[in-house]
Amino acid sequence: MQRKAYVSGVAALLAVLLAGCTGSSGEGDTTDNSNPGSVGKATPAAQPGKYRTLPEPCGAVGHGTLDTLLPGIAQSTDQEQREKAYEGEATLTYDTDRKVGCRWKVESADATDHLLVDFERVVSYDNTVSDDSQAEQLFATKVEAADLPEPTTSSSDTGIGAGTGTGIAAGSSSTDPSATPSSTSPSASSSSSSASPSGTPSSSSSATPADLQPRTLGDLGDEAFIDDVLSSAGSTARQRTVTVAFRTSNVIVTIEYEEQPATVGVVPDSKEMQDRARKLAAQLADSLAG
Repeated sequence: MQRKAYVSGVAALLAVLLAGCTGSSGEGDTTDNSNPGSVGKATPAAQPGKYRTLPEPCGAVGHGTLDTLLPGIAQSTDQEQREKAYEGEATLTYDTDRKVGCRWKVESADATDHLLVDFERVVSYDNTVSDDSQAEQLFATKVEAADLPEPTTSSSDTGIGAGTGTGIAAGSSSTDPSATPSSTSPSASSSSSSASPSGTPSSSSSATPADLQPRTLGDLGDEAFIDDVLSSAGSTARQRTVTVAFRTSNVIVTIEYEEQPATVGVVPDSKEMQDRARKLAAQLADSLAG
């Protein structure tokens, strides 16, 4: 009888232990089953940008284009001097995979011209923000810094130098108030037609038309704008600076084209400079797309 009681007690103890193990296993299964569900809801990483490298900036502009933007090159009779002018000068950079640029400065008998071309590749370090979105945000700050006037309803932008659907009213701060018929002297008009490669009587005898005001551009990259600033009148010739900036995927390209006539009173032609800068921008956009 005593042996039977002992066996029964052992059997009861084993039954309790087995029941406890079964319960623990069930609780563990519940925990394990919940983990895969939470992992499946994780946000996927944003896509990287299209561009991983940048072009060599001083070789990005062809000689023919440089001849047009910088007339002093073609006027030079010194072959060595011309070749040096074509080469340009690379801008200072600490990471050629992220930002590169090149500048040119050429003097002629009529004017001094400057050209700067800058490439910036934008990379997002936030896994939830794509390179393109980061570049879009950066470009928005450039547009804001340009302080473009409010757009008006004008003709659609159908080509280089044409107006845009977001053309800017003629009351912008970039309009040259001294270039109106009432304030432009005959002597200034005559010197403009003879002394400047881009200054003409028509450009210095009327207010800047809406089609030439600073504005966004709809035919260049993913987004773009053009700015046009004429320095205030003073004792020296007035300098005009035309800036064209555009974004394509995660690369932002900026072109700055400046001209300062050698003769006081001559005003660089806005349309001609804008056309030249926009044609260069279109060429750079095509080369990036290719």
